[in-house]
Order: sequence, then C-alpha cells, then structure tokens
Amino acid sequence: MPNNIDTNQAITTIKRFLTGNLLQSGLNGFVIGVSGGVDSAVSASLAVEAVGKEKVLGLMLPYRTSSDSSITDALKLIEKLGIEHRRIDISPMVDAYFPAIDDSNRLRAGNKMARERMSIVFDVAAETGRLVLGSGNRTEICLGYTTWYGDSACSVNPVGELYKKEIRLLAKALGVPDSIIAKAPSADLWQGQTDEGELGLTYERIDQLLELLIDSGETSMSALTSSGFDQTEISRVVSLINLNSFKRKMPPIAPLGRKAVPELVPLKD
Repeated sequence: MPNNIDTNQAITTIKRFLTGNLLQSGLNGFVIGVSGGVDSAVSASLAVEAVGKEKVLGLMLPYRTSSDSSITDALKLIEKLGIEHRRIDISPMVDAYFPAIDDSNRLRAGNKMARERMSIVFDVAAETGRLVLGSGNRTEICLGYTTWYGDSACSVNPVGELYKKEIRLLAKALGVPDSIIAKAPSADLWQGQTDEGELGLTYERIDQLLELLIDSGETSMSALTSSGFDQTEISRVVSLINLNSFKRKMPPIAPLGRKAVPELVPLKD
C-alpha cells in the first residue's frame, strides 16, 4: 500500500478479501470484540460492508475498571451498524486470577485481560460458526504493541497493512462516529492508560518514522535525523521493532531435519 493511499480502493480491496476468506472457510460470518476504539470500529464496519450486518456479531467485553466512554462508544458503533451483539463482563475471570491489581502486576493483568477477551471471542466463534475478525493495525504490528495471543490473535485481519493514520482515514470514509475517531487511542487495560502515553510518542510521529524505516528501507541514522527525527525517537521505535520481532512470526521449532509441514496435502488418484 503506497504512502498516500486511495481510501476507496483500500476499502474495495479489503471487502473482497473478507468476502473471499469467508466463502473459502464455509462459515457463517464474523465475530469481533468491539472495544469502542477506532481499530475495531473500522474492522467491524468493513465486515458489514463486505458481507452484511446479519453476518457480523459484536462482543463487548468490559472489565470492571473499563471506562464508561469505551462502553458508550462501542454501543454507538453497534447501533449504527445494526449488528447483533453480546456483552460479557470479564471481571470474574480476571479477578479469580488477580485478586488485587497494583503497580507490581498491572502489565501482567492487562495482558491477562486481552487474552481473556480473545479466548471468549474464539469460543463464541466456535459456538456460532464464525471467523474471528482481527483489528491490529500496521503500526501496532511493526512495534509489537500488542498482547501476544491476546488482541493479536484472529482468523483474518482486514486492517493489518494500514498505519494508524490510515485507519482514521478509513474510519471517516466508513462513517465511524466522530467520538470514536477523535478519542485518545487506548487498550483500556487500566484506568487512564493511553497508547501514546505508554509509547512515549504520538502515532503521527511513529507512522512517519515507520514509513521511512519499513516502507522506504531507510536505516541511516544521519538520514533519519535529517528527516526531522531525534535519536531518542529513532532508538525508541527501532528498539520496539527489534525487541518484539517474535510477535510477528510463529514460535521456533527445534530442527530435526524433517520436511516442513505443507499448507495443504492434495491427494492424487
């Protein structure tokens, strides 16, 4: 996808991708965790555009400390799209494992919430015969800013090649409510948590730097600083890309000299 994306072409391509994958699977539709954020809003909207609202199921999966605005915005999107939805409180599951959450275990608890949510989404997918719709964007994938086997897990991901800034462009084109587009990005893992607060950079700066590093292949420190980035910003982004590279591939398997398992095994007469 070029830096200056054609929003309409991107939407058309993604709709074909979703329709094709659903037909190939033979399943009934898609299920997605609707968080009240722009990423899941765009994924759900694209699915409705592709296969119709009757084939999309939204799950609201709040924890007891989830912000009221997340729930309000999730409902706003669900009502706009007209999709079936369920609300399942994950507090009992998380609290059974973490009786108390404080600074010593806050990150672990946040990851537990993300994995708890996705385990429920996959179970509902099995119950209803659907594919799990992902919502991880290219910015998050590059940085590894995701919970491994949590929010990064899915059957298909329609937005994985879109940077955060491009997600917002598609959100506007798809008619996502303004309150969702404008809100500070947050995984809502604890009170007051924001993505940019944790990352230490705005998504706008991160996306500009990622386009240079990943899309243009520019890795010269002098060239990057000449483009307006300071060494602290560059080091922060590159360290996240490298540190979290394991999240972008399957776990390594000890080699014993056997053939790789093929994707398909076609039988012959």
